[in-house]
Amino acid sequence: MARVVVDVMLKPEILDPQGQAVQRALPRLGFEGISDVRQGKRFELEVDGPVDDAALARIHDLAESFLANTVIEDFTVRVDGKVADVAEAAK
Repeated sequence: MARVVVDVMLKPEILDPQGQAVQRALPRLGFEGISDVRQGKRFELEVDGPVDDAALARIHDLAESFLANTVIEDFTVRVDGKVADVAEAAK
């Protein structure tokens, strides 16, 4: 089995109140020098069989239609720590 990771993040132009709350709390907790925090989601998918182009295409479709809201989020698909695909919302 192979592991495929899908990371989903809000687009840079989208307000991230949870990330801002964490960023504001850091100095109070003694962590200085952090200028920005963005919050996201990570999905780990165990794939039966090889992760070939067809499998990556299916996972890309899954991420685009179910795991991410592509209006406000971008996502990456990784296999073994390498970026396999990046989706951007249609403009």
